[in-house]
Amino acid sequence: MGRIFKQLTITDRRKIEKMLAEEMPAKYIADKLRVNVSTVYRELKRGRYVHRNSDWTEEVRYSADIAEGRYQENLKAKGPALKIGKDIALANYIEEKIADEGYSPEAVLLDIKRQQMEFSVTLTKPTLYKYIYDGIFLRVSSDNLVIKRKKKRYHKIKRKPKRAAAGTSIEKRPDDIDSREEFGHWEMDSVLGKRGKSKNALVVLTERKTRHEKIFKVKDHTAESVVKCINSLERKWGKLFPKIFKTITVDNGTEFSDCKGIEKTDDNGKNGRTKVYYCHPYCSAERGSNENQNRMIRRHIPKGTNFDKKSKKEIQKIEDWINNYPRPMFGGKSSQDLYNEEIKKII
Repeated sequence: MGRIFKQLTITDRRKIEKMLAEEMPAKYIADKLRVNVSTVYRELKRGRYVHRNSDWTEEVRYSADIAEGRYQENLKAKGPALKIGKDIALANYIEEKIADEGYSPEAVLLDIKRQQMEFSVTLTKPTLYKYIYDGIFLRVSSDNLVIKRKKKRYHKIKRKPKRAAAGTSIEKRPDDIDSREEFGHWEMDSVLGKRGKSKNALVVLTERKTRHEKIFKVKDHTAESVVKCINSLERKWGKLFPKIFKTITVDNGTEFSDCKGIEKTDDNGKNGRTKVYYCHPYCSAERGSNENQNRMIRRHIPKGTNFDKKSKKEIQKIEDWINNYPRPMFGGKSSQDLYNEEIKKII
């Protein structure tokens, strides 16, 4: 039988005390009580006391009565019963989404709303965060939450500007692209693996309006590999490609230096499949969507990961996770939802 979400009773505590006297391990006790082993460890800590033997030696033991007394004291301090305790199915669903699938608390609540799931209890975002920080859940703690950004320290360092070959500056990009009201304007970046170990890299494209993500695993961190990615997209979409990929904004990395190869322009600068704009040196904020999406990728592939060992299937799974993630900015809809709507308008 599976584990159940429950509070231990005095009867459970007496069973624990008896099994400990028989030198049963915590895993065995958890199985008998049908609870998570972490519940048993917390309980042992709650009922721990120092026992003095007849020979005046001391040892740490567990007392069911002491544990029950401390539990009752904590209940009085907490006040009314927790709402989440009235709906175990909701608690289990929240744990699964956050602990197993990497959702944020807000995304879980949006997912429940989007799927029109019915539970007997409704939680607000502040309440759910409080439960997590208070340690209410068995498998979810503050460690599961996305790490907050650290404030950057800025130092005045004179750097030599660099510019990818023959690229058009972002200064010449039409202002209406900034509004994100028109579909088809993308940002492109690369994500590197473990330095000195990972030859493979990732090329990522983010559509500015829908935040739809495309991730490609490439053999190396070169301009040739980037052009091959764009070529593969053009082969997939054919004549629709210029309508879906109207512009692409990139940084000044050498992997994006083949501007003509990405745009596929002829010698007269005409008949291009897309238009590329280059950010100012060291201004990653000009590709803000890319930067945010890269942080989502890093939830699944931490820095220092060797991409050579990652299969295309694993990369596709990460792409699907990002595109189907409930977005607060879209009222709980996912990037995939919005992207599909835009594609239907084009096809």
